[in-house]
Amino acid sequence: MNLEYFIAKRLITAKNFKSSISAPIIKIAISAIAIGIIMMLVSVATGIGLQQKIREKVSAFNGQVIISNYDNNNSEVTIVPISKKQDFYPNFKSVPGVSHIQAIASKAGIIRTENAFEGIIFKGVGVDYDWNNIKEYLVEGRLPDFTKALNEEVIISRFLADRLGLKVGDHFNTFFIKEEQGKMPNSRRFVITGIFSSGFQDFDATYIIGDIRHIQRINKWSPDQVGAFEVFVNDFSEIRATGNQIYEQTSSSLDTKTIIEKYSYIFDWLQLFDFNIIVILVIMILVATINMVVALLVLILERTQMIGILKALGANNWAVRKIFLYNAFYLIMRGLFWGNLIGISLLLIQQHFGIVQLNPENYYVNQAPVYINWGYVILLNLLTVTVCFLVLLIPSYIITKISPVKAIRFD
Repeated sequence: MNLEYFIAKRLITAKNFKSSISAPIIKIAISAIAIGIIMMLVSVATGIGLQQKIREKVSAFNGQVIISNYDNNNSEVTIVPISKKQDFYPNFKSVPGVSHIQAIASKAGIIRTENAFEGIIFKGVGVDYDWNNIKEYLVEGRLPDFTKALNEEVIISRFLADRLGLKVGDHFNTFFIKEEQGKMPNSRRFVITGIFSSGFQDFDATYIIGDIRHIQRINKWSPDQVGAFEVFVNDFSEIRATGNQIYEQTSSSLDTKTIIEKYSYIFDWLQLFDFNIIVILVIMILVATINMVVALLVLILERTQMIGILKALGANNWAVRKIFLYNAFYLIMRGLFWGNLIGISLLLIQQHFGIVQLNPENYYVNQAPVYINWGYVILLNLLTVTVCFLVLLIPSYIITKISPVKAIRFD
């Protein structure tokens, strides 16, 4: 029988344990552990969730690596075409990290209705376009079909549809300005088959997606000429290395840019979340350990006479310390149980019902995204237990300074 564990268990289950002087302090310590793990779970789950969701949105509408002409054109509009007859298209076999590549082109235009007009960028896509990336953002209607003859089907954002007073099934005119000065703009009439809402304001306020063949005809390009290539990779954490490999496998006339470079202001902002998460973890663990140290000290002072009796009966210092460490471990586990129960419940509620809403103009999402990974949950619990237990070894050292004679007479 483990004598230290047996004594610790009797102390915990004793009736006077709940009504002792230390009871309120113990409850505070348990509450601190619970609140700490709740805050850590929420901060990690929402922080990583927000990073992943924004990254997915930016990737869905822009690709993860963009291959374009090596020129001074810094706009979103493609001017000089690229031939589709490339070694890396339609399958980028020379770089193992690439999962998909698609050809696109873009052209600036103006949508004109009876009551309003908006400047837009028409993003032309073809049969190789992976619609699965943006399917989840389609809120109304259906995706266009570009597998057959040239058609006028497009999808437009909810933001633009509301500003222009358009809905699914409506037709509208779009005017594309020619590069040559003094020339009349090209006019195209499109029909809305679907409406999307990404929450990514930079894209929602600007882009509509349609058939790339319209841009090829307006710009007088051949069917083999496109504006750029969007590349998707298997592992986003390796996007910098994969981007460098893609750059090395393309010709000197082409440039490659990752979305981290293209939208550096977004990804620099996302990196701040890592620092914020670390700060929250440190503060919560610090608060929990301080409360546990106080609780353990109170328990030791409250049981000073018991410590003296145990020492008088021959118990060594480490054996007595183990009794109180077992006691403290029990309190930590109680706090972790309630903290995990409440924290994971809150995260699941947010994940399924989206109660906490966010301003998409500031956060690029409509609601706080949640990423639940059981590996992170277990790691946070182990981290809390380990840090608390190691810190509690310090106050338990006081037991070694207690004299049996003085402790028995302690009042």
